[in-house]
Amino acid sequence: MAGFKRQALDDEDRRRRAIALGELAAEGIGVFCWCNRCGHNATLGIERLVQELGPAFPVPELGARLRCSGCGSKDVATRPGWPAVGPVARHGPGAG
Repeated sequence: MAGFKRQALDDEDRRRRAIALGELAAEGIGVFCWCNRCGHNATLGIERLVQELGPAFPVPELGARLRCSGCGSKDVATRPGWPAVGPVARHGPGAG
């Protein structure tokens, strides 16, 4: 039974993969960057990243190549900069 479970987990890992810069470019979505040290964050445009790193470059690996413009740390996390869905209901001033 353990061999069956191991095979299923291995198959699932092969199907999963990180999103690539080219996939974000096709959707017109930037890369959201977050400094794990100071909390500074920004969304980078995708065009230059694709030109420099190629369309197959994985978005999560981009953080290792970045430096925070706020504190200079190289501890930066990256993910797709999905568009905001707007304010969350019943959060903020006057919520009640």
